Amino acid sequence: MHINSGTYTQEETFTLEDILNSIKTIHRLILWNDEVNTFEHVIYCLVKYVDYSTKQAQSIANKVHNEGKCAILEGSFTEMEVYRKILQQEKLTVSIE
Repeated sequence: MHINSGTYTQEETFTLEDILNSIKTIHRLILWNDEVNTFEHVIYCLVKYVDYSTKQAQSIANKVHNEGKCAILEGSFTEMEVYRKILQQEKLTVSIE
């Protein structure tokens, strides 16, 4: 008997062309303001996962709060995707441009 635990996994596929284009293009990871996360949690995540200093993370958190969003990293799509997934697991609102 198989019991479904309610876990849902979404699989994403990319073509070779997608991957090659993503390597050549610089992408930005955007952190968005939301009504869910506290300043402390955002700062904690930026320090822990993105290796910002506490002062840098505080500055980013303030910019996101005041302007609605902030680019927090730049790099290949693949690299940004890794950080996006990590930060989304921490419930931060992030996207790739």
